[in-house]
Amino acid sequence: MLAHEIMISQVHKVKETDTVRSVIEKFIEYRISGLPVVNDRNEIIAFVTDGDIMRYIGKHDDRIVDAIYYTFVIKGDIEDFQEREQRILNLNVLEIANKKVIKVAWDEKLENIAAILGKRQIKKLPVERNGVLVGIISRGDVIRHSFKALL
Repeated sequence: MLAHEIMISQVHKVKETDTVRSVIEKFIEYRISGLPVVNDRNEIIAFVTDGDIMRYIGKHDDRIVDAIYYTFVIKGDIEDFQEREQRILNLNVLEIANKKVIKVAWDEKLENIAAILGKRQIKKLPVERNGVLVGIISRGDVIRHSFKALL
């Protein structure tokens, strides 16, 4: 079985010019946890997840850097949780999204997709054809299509 046979072709996505507010609105409206970020040519340039948002709004502790000749402290959060929540809404999506996107070709084999999702510990894989976003595959899609005939 190949990627294009099991992928979801109606992909929710955001543009590179969108704010994090639009990402969170889509997460809530469609009950999803990750979105590809595309440019005007529908090329995948980043991927944003609920984890990216959690890392931004979560508490950041002070870090002590101890080198041979000097020691310094990198201060954690100055603002409180609600201020971080408000600030993230107006950020451009590319400020928090992962720009090293793991993606698969539309004709990739299901066993390779399963291996990528498992080894990389990611939940979704964008599918592209000729450099353009054409679909998305989740762990659930792989499991449903792999075991449907056996059960």
